[in-house]
Order: sequence, then C-alpha cells, then structure tokens
Amino acid sequence: MQALQNGRFAVSTWSLHRMLSATYPYGPDPKKSAVRQEPYGPGTVSLLDVPRMLAERGLGRLEVCSFHLPSLDASYLTEFRDALRASDILFQTLLVEDGDPSNAETAERDIGWIADWIDIAKKLGAERIRVIAGKQAPNEENLARSARHLKWLGTQAEGSGVRVVTENWFALLPSPKEMNWLLDELDGKIGLNGDLGNWPAPAKYEGLADIMRRAEICHAKADYNASGLDAADYRLCLEMCEKAGYQGPYTLIYDSPFFADEWDGILLQKRFIEEFLQDAPLRRTA
Repeated sequence: MQALQNGRFAVSTWSLHRMLSATYPYGPDPKKSAVRQEPYGPGTVSLLDVPRMLAERGLGRLEVCSFHLPSLDASYLTEFRDALRASDILFQTLLVEDGDPSNAETAERDIGWIADWIDIAKKLGAERIRVIAGKQAPNEENLARSARHLKWLGTQAEGSGVRVVTENWFALLPSPKEMNWLLDELDGKIGLNGDLGNWPAPAKYEGLADIMRRAEICHAKADYNASGLDAADYRLCLEMCEKAGYQGPYTLIYDSPFFADEWDGILLQKRFIEEFLQDAPLRRTA
C-alpha cells in the first residue's frame, strides 16, 4: 500500500522555488531575456539535486517548471535525465510557463515556441508537457483561436511519446463551461491537468467535481492562512476529486511562506492526502 501511494505523488519544482531560487524566464518574445535571475536570493540547491532529494523522501515523480532549467543544451538535458534515472524518479510533466495561444496578435508565434518544448521534453524523458490554453477573455473568438492552435500542437506531439495537457488556469478558462468546451473541441488530442487552487472558492468546489472526471494529473495546491494549512478547503477539494472519480497522481504544490523549509509544507500535504485516501473505504460505506 505504501509503495502504491508513493507512486501517486509528484512534486513540482515550484514547491521548491525559494530553495532553488534561480530562474531562467524563457519566452516566445524575442525581446525578453532568459538570463539567470535570483528572485529569492542565491538559493541553496541546484535542480540536479532535486531527484535525489525526492527519492530520500519516498517521492517518485517530478514536475519541472520550464524557468527552472538552467540550460536547454543537449548536454545539460542528458545530465538531468541521468540524475532522474539514478534516483529512479519519473519525470511526469515539463511545465511550459509562457505563451498564449488565445492572443490574436501573438498566438502564431507563441504556439510555434511552445511546440519547440515537445522535443525538449522528449530529451528529458518527460511523459507530458503542460501548456497554457490562454490568458485572454473567455469569448468565442479567443476560445476558438486557442482550440485551433492547441489542436495543431497536439498533432506536433504525435509519435513523440510526449502527451500535451493544459490546465484550468488564467482568464480564458474561468469555469467548467469554458474548460469543458475546450476539451470537447480538442477531442482527446490534449489532456487536462486539474489544479485545485486556480479557481476561487466557493464556486471552485462544484467546478472541480465537474472537470476532474476528465483530468489525467492533478496539481494538489493547498491554501494556507495564519494558522497553517486550510484543512477544510483542502479536504473539500479532495472530496470533489473523489466525487469525480479521479484516480491519477497528485502533484504536491506548496506555495506559501508559512514553513521556512519548503519540504515541511510539501510533506504535510502528502500526509494529508494519504490520510484522506486511506479513509476512502470508510466514506464509501458510511
């Protein structure tokens, strides 16, 4: 049972962003620099350390934000893939953190740039890339534009071994109505990464119960308040996943300054979900 549950947990490098600190903001705009930045200070670990750190904590899956890759050179991609293999870590998803397929002015440029990440993900051994569906207002024109470009992106990924997914994120997808319309239009060419924290409460709960039936992976983002983890909110989000029949992996997203050591927040969320899953038979018989 323990080994099975460990197989359901991933960690995003965003959960370690203060520890890693360094970012390389790659983007489709040629005027935008990808030069190293240190928004949280010098950092204490390198990305190459992360697979070993996961393995030491019984975690077997990793998601990497594109801006955490210090190099896109083939030699570095091979080095990082070797580090994953050495620690027996599955590269679940490469998170492509820029681009807007719904933008009338830049969509053509952006989707071409996003497509380049398919090959990078393949070289890294990633199962998936997660892309942004759009940041524009959720009107028919913008939704149709996003759908058209994402369909093309899905065809570019065919035969690569890399699955493209998108997320209930940004202005284009504010509710299940838009999310379900887009997925229906994409007809399976693009999957769903459901995020528990992107939509505001209280409307998000029924929204999650609706869309998580279609999710392949899940960003299990927890909210924190002055007392710590908002257990009521987190439990209700997980109940909505259960209601929807979601049985995939949970990516632990810790995005709070509550704990000085980011691992404390990550492992707290892992224990919370483990306890929730262990109690599932009791809920079904109650």
